[in-house]
Formats: sequence, structure tokens, C-alpha cells
Amino acid sequence: MGRFFTPERFGRPQFIGGMLLLCFLAQCAWLVGRGLQRSQDAPGEMFQVQAGVRQWTGGPVAGMPSNAAEQVPVPPELESNGGYDPHHSPLWYLIPAAPLALWPKLTHVDSMGIAYWGWLVRAPYLVFGGLLGASLWYVARRLYGDVGGYIALVLYCFSPAMIRSSSLWAAQPEMGAAWGAFGAIFTAMAVAHTLYAPREVVLWNWRRTLLLALSLALAVGCQFSLIIVVPLALAFMLYLAPTRRGAAAGIWATSCVLGALLLYGSYFFHPRALWEGLRHATFLGITWQAFGMMGAYRQLLAQVTQGSPALTLALPVSLLTYSVWPRTRYFGNTAPLLVAGLFLVLGIGTPHYPGLGFQLIAMPFLFVFVAGIIADLLETRYRNLVLASVAGLLAAYVIWNVIELARLAA
Repeated sequence: MGRFFTPERFGRPQFIGGMLLLCFLAQCAWLVGRGLQRSQDAPGEMFQVQAGVRQWTGGPVAGMPSNAAEQVPVPPELESNGGYDPHHSPLWYLIPAAPLALWPKLTHVDSMGIAYWGWLVRAPYLVFGGLLGASLWYVARRLYGDVGGYIALVLYCFSPAMIRSSSLWAAQPEMGAAWGAFGAIFTAMAVAHTLYAPREVVLWNWRRTLLLALSLALAVGCQFSLIIVVPLALAFMLYLAPTRRGAAAGIWATSCVLGALLLYGSYFFHPRALWEGLRHATFLGITWQAFGMMGAYRQLLAQVTQGSPALTLALPVSLLTYSVWPRTRYFGNTAPLLVAGLFLVLGIGTPHYPGLGFQLIAMPFLFVFVAGIIADLLETRYRNLVLASVAGLLAAYVIWNVIELARLAA
């Protein structure tokens, strides 16, 4: 036990990171409380919770036509798809309903009792938000050092989009998909880097293999269109381990099989339900006409800047630095930029997806990219100027976000 609690694992950086995450969770909890006081529950959320509770208590599989006769209106995307959910597997319904299934008295969910059961429904997404922040800090710190980790975590912890999504304040429950996608990409990279060790890598990496499987299942289960992360993870693994591609492909295939089994488990191992659900799923519903509409680009820009106002200044500066300074164009900076760019492009092509979807999932990768560029700039002779500018930007970012949250109390 003494060897586990070492300064390397639990030192000053971990303490600061933990305090920032506590600030994030405090903001989310405060927003949840305000939402429950104002009964900020949407019919879509009620339908999701009721369908999940019914499946947990022995009823039909969620997201299927048998759930059409609920106490609240069926969401339009299900009604137009024969009662099947085109975007989510039953996992999306089971996650918020899981805490309610532990208390039989709460299996009857209605809008009158939201103040009673609302905290339980939102608890999983608070956990996902905290875990995504911890994962982002870990990745950024490993790539860019302590300062890079702090910058990425501050951008995340005071991001209106992340706080709203984690607390379900007028937002779709998408944090499970966001954490799954982020975990799948960076776990795949971590697995590839360990393949150079002189060991039996397939067995030695069983923990990361399970984590990759869990990430893939969570991402795809919460948003079918995130099937895109499956080949993307393989591409990164093959690129990073060119001399061990057989082992990389084997670990990836094992993770895919385990992830598919986890996804099958969300259907409670009903093969027909799985087949019908996947047959009616929309895995990549791109509207190609959207790429020729300026409104789609303006909407994307507005969503990104509103989701994290600091990116309004930090992202253009980072992109300019990346384009003119060859030193910044290494894999640690390029990979998150490529992934974020791909998700933003997909976000333009899927303007009708309910919620922020790809735009929200791209933001943690943007935070990592910006943190990496700033960390590189801090190593130049202009360190003092860059440090003062970044400190001022982040301080204004934090103050602005706290003021906006305080206004909700009025």
C-alpha cells in the first residue's frame, strides 16, 4: 500500500487537478439543483428514463416499438423510424435508469416527482463528466507536462458546454458518448506505445484491452454514429506500431469483440432485438447538402465558441502557430487536431442530429490541442509574454463562467 501512495502518483499536480475537478463537479451540482427547482425536464428525458426503467424491471428492450405506448410523447426521430431509436442503443436508456432500478419505489417515474428522482438520473452523467475531465488531464499531462495538463483541465472545467452536458441543463445526455470516444482514441494510442516492450503484449495489455472495449461500447452504444472511432482507433494503432501491426490488430480485434458483447448485453442478450435495432440504426446520417450551406458553418462556429468562449481566441492562435511553426507539428499535437477536425466536419454534415453530437465530442480534443501548442510556446524566449497572456485569458474565462452561473440564481 505504501508503494502505491507515492509522490509520483499523489503529489502537487494531482492535488491541483483534483481541486479543479471538484470545482467542475460543484458547478455541475449547482446547475442540477437549479434545473430541478425549475423542473427543467424535457419529454425526451422522461421517455428515456421510463424506457430504461421498464427494461431494467423486466419489460421490453428500450428504443424499440414496444416502448411506443409510454406516458409521454414518443420523440419524433423514433416515431418516424417505426418506433426504433436510430441514434442510440438500449445502453443510452439503461444508464440514467440504473440508479432508479436499485430502488423499487422509484420505478414509477413522472414529472411530478422529478425533484425526488432527478438527482439519481443525472448522477451517471456527473460521473462521466468527472471521468472525462480526469482522462483529459491525464492525457494532456503525459503529452505536454504539468502546465499543459493544467491548461487543458481549466479549459474543460469551466467550459459551459461540458458543464451543461454533465448536468443535463437543457442538453442531451451525451457525456457517455464523449468519454467513450475520447477514451477509445487515446487508449488505442497508449496500447500501441506499449507494443514496443519485450513482453507477450496481447496478454500483458489485458487491462488496456478491456478499457478499449469499454470505451468502444460506451461510445457506439450512446451514439451509433461514433462507429467511426472503431477504424480510427485501428488506424492510430497501426501507425504508431509499424513493426508490431499484427499484435496491434489482434488487440484491436479482441477489444472490438468484447465491446460488441457489451453492446449485445445492453439488449439483454436478445438476438432479434439486437438485429432489429441495428437494422434500423443510422450509423452515419450525413446530409451532404449541409456542406454547401453557410448556415451550417455559422452554427458550428457558434456552438464551439459558446461551448468554450476561451477557444474564440486560443484556437485561432493555436492553429496559426501550428501552421507557421514546424516544431509544433509533431504527433502529440497533430493527432488531437485531426480527430477534432474530423468530428467537426461530421458535425457540419449531421445538422439534424439531436443535441450537439459531434461538436461536443470534438471539444475535449480541441482542449488537448490548444494546451499542447501553448505548452510549446511556453518553451520559447517569449515565455513570460505567453504566460501572462494565457493566465489573463484563463482568469477571464473562469470569472465569466462563474458570473454566468450566478445569473441563473436571479
